[in-house]
Amino acid sequence: MAKDYYDILGVSRNASEEEIKKAYRRLAHQHHPDKEGGDAEKFKEINEAYEVLKDKDKRAQYDQFGRVFDGTQPGGGFNWSDAASGGGPFGGFGQGFRVEDIGGIGDIFEEFFGFGGGGRRAKSQGRTRGRDVQIAVDIDFETAVFGGEKTIRYEVLDTCSECKGNGAKPGTKIESCSQCKGTGSVRHVQSTFFGQFYTSRNCPACGGEGKKAAHPCKTCKGEGRRMSTKTVKVSVPAGINTGESIRLSGMGEAGERGGSKGDLYVTFKVAEHPHFKRKGDNIYTKQKITFPQAALGDVVVVETVDGPVKLKIPAGSQPGQVFTLRGKGVPRARGRGDQLVEIEVEVPKKISRKAKRLLEELKQEIT
Repeated sequence: MAKDYYDILGVSRNASEEEIKKAYRRLAHQHHPDKEGGDAEKFKEINEAYEVLKDKDKRAQYDQFGRVFDGTQPGGGFNWSDAASGGGPFGGFGQGFRVEDIGGIGDIFEEFFGFGGGGRRAKSQGRTRGRDVQIAVDIDFETAVFGGEKTIRYEVLDTCSECKGNGAKPGTKIESCSQCKGTGSVRHVQSTFFGQFYTSRNCPACGGEGKKAAHPCKTCKGEGRRMSTKTVKVSVPAGINTGESIRLSGMGEAGERGGSKGDLYVTFKVAEHPHFKRKGDNIYTKQKITFPQAALGDVVVVETVDGPVKLKIPAGSQPGQVFTLRGKGVPRARGRGDQLVEIEVEVPKKISRKAKRLLEELKQEIT
């Protein structure tokens, strides 16, 4: 059975990056193999889940397919005995190494020793891609079948219209950061019983950009982004079903300091229909007929998503019998599904004396 990375970390499927990180740190600290009562296998499993869910692209693949397709096993971790003996990725504890070289496990060192792989996660000149945004949209049954357009409104962090995203008051200068000398990062060296650790983190003065506004924009307070309400027309694909999503590239959250925008994922919820039920590409309905129609046969009018059509009921049709209307279902890659019509024979609660006499005669005839 495939592993559920969200369940392993104890977070919901729409958890934020910060929530995932907090859950990872808490669980990794709890199950660290160097601690009393630690669990090496559980620790490896936690690290594997975090390696996938912290990465936007891997997380998107996992959400869609239940696995990642990068040709490697996610979050393989490392061998603690190899590290202690001088082998593996460390090359020995007695020698200096960079925490960022050991991938996601750097977060554990940050938890234990107060520093970690900040360099690996450092922003490239402060320009990080904006987060993806996911919203749910209700559509009616017919729109789900045939497709259409839906106008949606959503709140998102958008580029500041006043400063155009650079965080500076219009007409003022953007200066090189004096603390990091324009590099956007500061380097730290710390000695521990493992050896020397070299870490690189975003400059706290400029946030990793390497420059900062002499006079911050008053509208966004120098952030370059502000909350905005956006309205967009979405094309609903024909045949969409509840829980399925479409992606609108570049319609998500604006990136920091002019970084590229994330994507917008629109997940659809199809409203129930009073007469039609959908299963895959087929539509199911029920059609009531009288006993004489079932016994003698008839032509009845059946409602479909395309409108009313005629259906021939053969003589001797039985309650629960299903008839197929070809091509009256949901559109698919080639053609359409079918509509399946189940017959319900109505039994009258009250009948006239004449009808009762005729039924008695029929009873005698067929017994």
